[in-house]
Amino acid sequence: MVDPAQGDPTARALHEAAQRGDWGTVRDLLGSVTDPDDHAFHVSVLAGVTGVQDWIGEWVDAEPRSSLPLLVRGAHAVFWAWEARGGARAAQTGQDQFREFWRRLKFAENCLDEVVEREPDDTTARTFLVVSARGREVDPAEAQRRFDEVVTRHPGHRLAHEHMLQYLCRKWSGSHEQMFGFAREALAKAPAGSPLGQLVPAAHLEMWLDLPPGEDADYIGADEVIDEMNAAADQSVRHPSYVRRPGWATVHNLFAMGFAFSGDLISAAGQFDVIGDQVTAWPWQYFDGADPAGAFSRSRDKAYAARA
Repeated sequence: MVDPAQGDPTARALHEAAQRGDWGTVRDLLGSVTDPDDHAFHVSVLAGVTGVQDWIGEWVDAEPRSSLPLLVRGAHAVFWAWEARGGARAAQTGQDQFREFWRRLKFAENCLDEVVEREPDDTTARTFLVVSARGREVDPAEAQRRFDEVVTRHPGHRLAHEHMLQYLCRKWSGSHEQMFGFAREALAKAPAGSPLGQLVPAAHLEMWLDLPPGEDADYIGADEVIDEMNAAADQSVRHPSYVRRPGWATVHNLFAMGFAFSGDLISAAGQFDVIGDQVTAWPWQYFDGADPAGAFSRSRDKAYAARA
């Protein structure tokens, strides 16, 4: 079962409070989170709760001078927009879906823009503007500007890098070359133990996803791909300086899937050991959109059998 809070107690409490519409508890919990990466993760968990749009206006009206309810409203509207669009490729998405998608994204950006006008150093609001850049198909210069506004304030921001990589995928606004260039450069600049190593298996999985059957398995199983993912793991999640922070499960699930699908089952087993049962929907939904937890379990069983 996928836990949107990834086992984090604060994220779980936020998720439960959002389901109740208890914005006072949401405010108090978020107010205690100061690290930029942790804050972005916790807001993303909160923003993904269905129905936030039904009660967030009450909080905005009650505390009009606070940028926090506006941030939550804007971040949720980004998730709400993708809910309207659905998960299919553009060719399988209807025009009515697209119109509602763009309408909600515009609303999200209006909220987030107001937050950064009030609080220029709010990296969470700026990160969600990187997310919306992909959906609104802004030009590359604007997407880069939004990303730069985050990383000039917090250079290793994990979620901002994660979503900029998605913008640079060929299926959105970039190319395979841009995607890999970004992933490799980010890891090269990052300090040892940085979670940004996740960008390398993420890029290889995006490439795998884009290839036709047959070619995809040959690609992901190539020695040079396995070697690069192992080098990235050694520089990040397997480095002595690596520290797990809220949202860590996504990092390890990316490595686990990359290793499992490449055939490097021993490396995959090592990642499954760390993960335990904290499966994340992404990236396993790429293999089985209806049952990402099942895809995770089958891959874990295979990895453990190989190690045994």
